[in-house]
Amino acid sequence: MPPRLDPDDDDLDPLGPDDEDETLALDDDDGGTDDDDADDVDDDPALDEDFPLGDGTADTGATVTCPYCAESIEIVLDPGSGSVQSYVEDCEVCCNPWQLFVEYDAEGAAHVAVIPLEQ
Repeated sequence: MPPRLDPDDDDLDPLGPDDEDETLALDDDDGGTDDDDADDVDDDPALDEDFPLGDGTADTGATVTCPYCAESIEIVLDPGSGSVQSYVEDCEVCCNPWQLFVEYDAEGAAHVAVIPLEQ
């Protein structure tokens, strides 16, 4: 029969005795906190060229009409993939492939076009 363990025994606590609870603060190489490093990224002018500042909103969904079965389909958009996108997606109703073209304007509105995939 295995020995019985006493839950109040401090020797069984993997973190050690309860009388010395400490919280560890993690610092990086420059001695600052992680919040300080986030400001460093915001100061990079190259980021402003690639990701111009706006109101922070962009369309993340659209309704398109399948060029094969004419059903209206809700699709999910990924604004983080760039302001101009082109990719293939299958219709969730008839399973035929479409070519999707997505372009975001300066306000974050997505303009979506769908054509049958050339086979």
